[in-house]
Parts: sequence; C-alpha cells; structure tokens
Amino acid sequence: MKKDNSIYIVGAGLAGTTIAQQLIDKKVFGMPVAFLDDDPAKIGSKVYGIPVLGPISKASELVQPEKNAEVLIAIPSIQIERLQEIYMSIKSAGFTKIKILPTLSQIIDGTAHLVQARDINPEDLLGRTPITIKLTRTLSYLRGKRVLITGAGGSIGSELARQLLSGGAERLYLLGHGENSIYHIHKELQRLQEGGVGEQAIIVPIIGDIKDADYLDYILSKLNCDVVFHTAAYKHVPLMQENPVAVIHNNVLGMKYLLDASLKHNVKRFVLISTDKAVSPVSVYGLSKYLCEKLLLEAAQKAKACKQGAYMFVRFGNVLGSRGSIFPLFVDQIKNGGPVTVTDKRMERYFMTIPEACSLILQTAGVGENAQSYLLDMGEPMNIYETAKQLIRYFGYEPEIDIPIKIIGMRAGERLTEELIAKDEKIEKTDYPKINRILSNTNTSMNLNPLLDSLHPICYKVSGKEHLYRNKEELLTILENQFGNIR
Repeated sequence: MKKDNSIYIVGAGLAGTTIAQQLIDKKVFGMPVAFLDDDPAKIGSKVYGIPVLGPISKASELVQPEKNAEVLIAIPSIQIERLQEIYMSIKSAGFTKIKILPTLSQIIDGTAHLVQARDINPEDLLGRTPITIKLTRTLSYLRGKRVLITGAGGSIGSELARQLLSGGAERLYLLGHGENSIYHIHKELQRLQEGGVGEQAIIVPIIGDIKDADYLDYILSKLNCDVVFHTAAYKHVPLMQENPVAVIHNNVLGMKYLLDASLKHNVKRFVLISTDKAVSPVSVYGLSKYLCEKLLLEAAQKAKACKQGAYMFVRFGNVLGSRGSIFPLFVDQIKNGGPVTVTDKRMERYFMTIPEACSLILQTAGVGENAQSYLLDMGEPMNIYETAKQLIRYFGYEPEIDIPIKIIGMRAGERLTEELIAKDEKIEKTDYPKINRILSNTNTSMNLNPLLDSLHPICYKVSGKEHLYRNKEELLTILENQFGNIR
C-alpha cells in the first residue's frame, strides 16, 4: 500500500473498521475512501466519516477505482464460496490490486492489524472454508516455553512461527539450513510484532543442518528447549526419486539425530509433521516419512519410560500454495501462456490451506498424548485437472481455449490417489473438530537400528566401507529388500 493510494475496505464490521482507524492514524499506507458492505443497516451510513456503500455485488455500479486504488477484504470469518463471489464482483468493478486479512484464527482477540494484510492468492479461493480455532486459548500450553521449529523458513514452518507469535512463548527458535528463508521469516515476525501482532517473544534465528548429529546435540544442550515442531524435510517426490541418498540422509537420519538430542536434553513435547505419502509408500520420499513416523513412535516409548512428555506425529495431505505444491507451478505456467501440465485427468489429492493445517497442528500438539498418532480431517480429495481449470479461470482465461492443458503422465514415485490411513489402521474422532486419532491393528514398534546402521556408510564416509558412500543402488536394494518396490 502506498501513501497516496485510495483504499476501499470490503466489510464494515470490527475488522474492517479497525483497519480503517489504523490507516487514518498512520497516514502512510493510503487512505480509506469507502467501505463496501451488504448490511442494509450500514449501507448509507458513515464510519469515521467514511461512507458505507453496498451491496458488494453492485461494486461495478458504485465505484470507479482510481489508477492506484486498492481493495482490502476485511471479513476474517468469510466462507470460501462468499469470498469467490466478492472477488468476482471486485474484479468486475475494475480493481486489480486486492488484499485480504488472514482467517479469523489469526485475528487475535478480534483485533485485526494492518500489517497482516497480504495479496489475495488463488488458493484463497479454492478448497474448503477453514475451521476457526481460537489461537490464544489453543496455545496456552506454550506460555513461557521455549519452542524450536525446524525448517522454519519453509511453508509450514514459517506459518507455525507466525501463529506461535500469539502463544505467549518465551522464545521462538527458527532453525533452518537456508539463510535466505530464515532471514525472511525472522524479519517478517519482527515486522508483525512491531505492528502489534501477538506477544513479545524473543525470536532467535539459527542456521544449522539436521544431518549434523554433533551440532544438534550441541545446540539443544544450549537452548533449554521445551517443545520441538519438526517440519524440516526434503519433499519433492520426483526430485527425491532421483536423489534417494539425499532424502534418506536428511529425512531419516536427520530425524533420528533430532530425536536423540531432544530426548537427551529433556524436550517435553515433540511434534513430527508427516504426510499421506507415508501410507503404503511407493516413493523414496514416502518411505522416508514412513520411517520417520516409526522413529517417532520408538522415541515416544523412551519418553514414556522416563516420564519425559508427549512425542507424537500429525499426518495430513497436501497444503495449498506450499513451495512444493502444484499451485505455484500452475501459476507460473499460466502467466507464461501455458501449457499447464497435469499428470492424469483422474489424479486426485487431499488439500487444505497452510494456515488451517498449522492451526490444527498447534491444537493437536497441545491436546495430543504421548506415543499417539493423529490425522487431520482433509475432507474430500480435489481433482487436479479440474483444479487446473479453476486456476486458469481465476486469471481470466478459458481453459483449453486461451491456455492449453497438457497431460504428461505419471512420473516415478507418483500415484493417482493418496491414502490417508494404511490397511492396518483405522481412525477415531477426538473431542476436537478435524483432529482424528490413528489406531493401528498391529504392533507399531519397529527396531530400526539395524536398518539405520546399514544406511549410515552410504550417507557418511566410513573407513573400510568407502565403496558404499553415496551408493544409490545399494541404498535402494537395502530399502526394497525390507519394504518393497519404491522405484
């Protein structure tokens, strides 16, 4: 938002009027010139001297936007179908710069902050309406605690960090091996705090690699960490099929080292972020996450024996808009004129928004029990081909006429549909909406030490076993002998 911008605010409720007041007070982001609302009791009135126009569906008749005019949608509790309607009305009125406030889950204690406004994204208009979770109540278990997020610069890690600002944690440790992503989320959190969002936790950026066992042991000995959210992982399925040693090294051995250090240094609560690709895995990435789930449950038994705390994992499907998802790829392809590449017209995936997934993860971490496994309710799967067509229309084009869609076939490690639970698992509802407990019909414990010992000389140089170092074929043979085909 620029100082000379005219800003139209959609929604004259608490969030919208709060934002208007902040714009008037700050005088640097632009000035509110009108509200758009559907409430007959508000239409025709003024708030802070700003007229309330309506209904929103008649925006094209009510306003003629100036060159730099912007729209801010300030209805945090909006249903996705209604958001789609409002978006189309605003677009038809000639607005091209459209921002949105976060969901109600992130509007803490009903207070909206201008600094939270962001550009509307295609994923905001797809999928389902996210569940509303009161973060201040949900995060009470973190008050005064020290919280570590691995992979804090990634899609899930960074959103967890944003929401954790409201938890009253004493410190937030942001661990990642990419300096740029950690730099950006650190600066963003500082900017949010300066804008009045959340509480004044001390934010500590940490550059490090989870594959370094000595480093993890050292850093956790210094942090006095209470809670760990482990999101760091290599995730691109086809890329990991080509680099199996890297994914096992990072995802599996890195997980083992992090768990060992957490148990040793008295981490009370450990939450692994898992994926539906860990169910009956057909890819190296999926198998790596399957092994991570087993390592977590093994560590939970050790935590139980020493009465240490709650070690658990949370499994869910894809998230809309993550850096590893199809949506950024589709957007780039559309902006370049196509074609949009889809593997198969029948392919389906489960999706939820990143903020909703993170809110549910944080709630699960607070109410979850040691050695338990949890599955987020993903709703119905989305057809990828139909979703591609929706995205093309979002950008104002017609599928197969303006922008072609090319069917390219499934790549190694992919399958048409994903499963949320294995054949020996079933789910039961918890007392919390969209959080299910996974129950296994078989013994979930597995002694993975022999397997890890056999993988170690492939990931690290070992004297006398140099011929095994980075040996892709040897690694795949070891894994397939125990778990079946993953090529």
